[in-house]
Amino acid sequence: MILPNDPETDPELNLSDPAVGVSHLSFVTPPRGAYVRYVKPAIDRTVGTILLVGALPILGIVAFAVRRRIGSPVLFRQARCGRNGEPFDVLKFRTMRADRRMSRDAVAEDRRVTHKSDEDPRHTDLGRRLRKWSLDELPQLWNVVRGEMSLVGPRPELVDIVARYEPWQHQRHLVRPGLTGLWQISRRGEGLMHLYTDIDLEYVATVSLRTDLKILVRTIPAALSRSGS
Repeated sequence: MILPNDPETDPELNLSDPAVGVSHLSFVTPPRGAYVRYVKPAIDRTVGTILLVGALPILGIVAFAVRRRIGSPVLFRQARCGRNGEPFDVLKFRTMRADRRMSRDAVAEDRRVTHKSDEDPRHTDLGRRLRKWSLDELPQLWNVVRGEMSLVGPRPELVDIVARYEPWQHQRHLVRPGLTGLWQISRRGEGLMHLYTDIDLEYVATVSLRTDLKILVRTIPAALSRSGS
């Protein structure tokens, strides 16, 4: 569900600034400064560690449920593109059946679209609930602690999708991918992530502590409205 506060029109996110308004013909300046180089990574690892420790009871419950209802392995690893295009393994709780690789004929030809749909026949009831509340993404706190991801930033994209990027789209990799970002609080569910690269470039052009805090705060109602839709 789209939140009323769209980042393209919301002045609180400073997206009306001339430096933003990023189009597919524009190139953003790589973010620099003390916040990007030192403060943001320190916050990510410190807060990420605190959140990971605090989430251990939930992680344990979800892991137990996945093991009982879906089977092992409990965690799913998938290659995604990180900062500067470097691949890394993103962690997620499994939401699909163990034979998902053998049921390609049961899904649409565009696996990317089907993978994002709650109607995907490979999903289980438990998997749909985990995805609805984004609980399947909780293990990515470990990616944050390891320095592969940030709390806020463009979501890490599939390597196969990035391989088909236009040159201008690779600019989203100037920063570390995040657990949440502008795309999540504005147009999540409206379309595929790679179709809204402009939103990610707006974040790259305006990254700051203030912007990160606002995105984090808005992630909560965004997740609640999505889960309630």
